[in-house]
Amino acid sequence: MEARLHMEMLPQPDPEACGPTALHAVYRYYGEDVPLDQVTAEVPMLEGGGTLAPLIACHALRRGYGAVIFPYDLQLFDPTWFLPGRGDIRERLTAQMKVKANPKLHVASRAYLEYLDLGGELRYEDLTSSLMRKYLVRSMPIITGLSATYLYGSAREFGPDSDYDDLRGESAGHFVVLCGYHRENRTVSVADPLQVNPAGKGPHYEVGINRVLCAILLGVLTYDGNLLILKPREEKGGRARVHAHHR
Repeated sequence: MEARLHMEMLPQPDPEACGPTALHAVYRYYGEDVPLDQVTAEVPMLEGGGTLAPLIACHALRRGYGAVIFPYDLQLFDPTWFLPGRGDIRERLTAQMKVKANPKLHVASRAYLEYLDLGGELRYEDLTSSLMRKYLVRSMPIITGLSATYLYGSAREFGPDSDYDDLRGESAGHFVVLCGYHRENRTVSVADPLQVNPAGKGPHYEVGINRVLCAILLGVLTYDGNLLILKPREEKGGRARVHAHHR
């Protein structure tokens, strides 16, 4: 069985705008005509460049969407926080900030606190191909923050211009949209805002599912490592606009 969602992905307007551009593609998929420059202007960016999944999700929540994030970043979330009876995760995030001085951890924590305050949901499940298929077969694209370095198999990046440098470089984070899967071939369809990318296949390409899973988990190096699923606003009649092909 395979599922393919019709995803129109524009090129990201600058090196740091992959997150807003991925979000814009999902808006278009659900039939919402909002200019890309508006989305890139409204999604908050980090001081060092780029953005975070909860900041992307907050933009959608304010537009009436529902949002679910599956986080895998153990720098930020302790697995025991998701056990039954452990209370409000917001309290744990706030308490953690008091004992850890890492500035980026504080930025990410505040982003998740805002996300939760706006009604966003966190779910903690093993990252598997079946988890991704569950949403794709329901015609729901997945925005994911992952390691571009591992996804592309490229050199690590260094400096303000993100130059490839296999010695001084570090893993680079990136956002793409997962928009289909082929179960027999064990591949995932990727819509990539970086349309001239080291994969060399343009904005749409297939990647082995194991590579995608590893790239997502390695996204924790840049406070990524997550899946973000947006639930669209319903149109009159209780249906959302979608563009999908199943076979």
